[in-house]
Amino acid sequence: MVKLTKIYTRGGDKGETSLSNGERRKKFDLRIEAYGRVDEANAAIGVVRLHVTGPEDAMLNRIQNDLFDLGADLATPEEENPKWPPLRITDPQVDRLEREIDAMNAELAPLTSFILPGGSPAAAHLHVARTIVRSAERLAWHLAETETVNGAAIRYLNRLSDHLFVLGRHLNDQGRADVLWVPGANR
Repeated sequence: MVKLTKIYTRGGDKGETSLSNGERRKKFDLRIEAYGRVDEANAAIGVVRLHVTGPEDAMLNRIQNDLFDLGADLATPEEENPKWPPLRITDPQVDRLEREIDAMNAELAPLTSFILPGGSPAAAHLHVARTIVRSAERLAWHLAETETVNGAAIRYLNRLSDHLFVLGRHLNDQGRADVLWVPGANR
């Protein structure tokens, strides 16, 4: 269990921060950027939760917890002999997102156009969260070019952006309140 007795440490005042293993990195390091973007996505989902109740809120609560796991995963570089087993995203977490996507999508009419971010407040905020998740995924792939990154973590980000898109449609009156793109409408 985490116990924080002091919030500020002054450890980052010179542009560095610590990974979970104590290693110091620049605050603009790709690993820091990747898990920082995951934290941004988590905050955006927190805003969505102000607009939902019931099973959707429970689903987003679980996802927020998963995103803390994902942040811990990204904050922990792979080591040969770690002092403790690292917390990693697992394939069953990815599988759960896929099952939820399939269940929600089964209730939606097929798309006939791209969707503009909007509709209900919850859906609009989900689109913001979705774009932040996509950005986190791009950063994780960039990091994976130079360091080992848990493949399930990257798959989780990919599925989560799809999940948030489908959940947005679900919350837009099963897609009936989606705002559709009209190509060339303003020429």
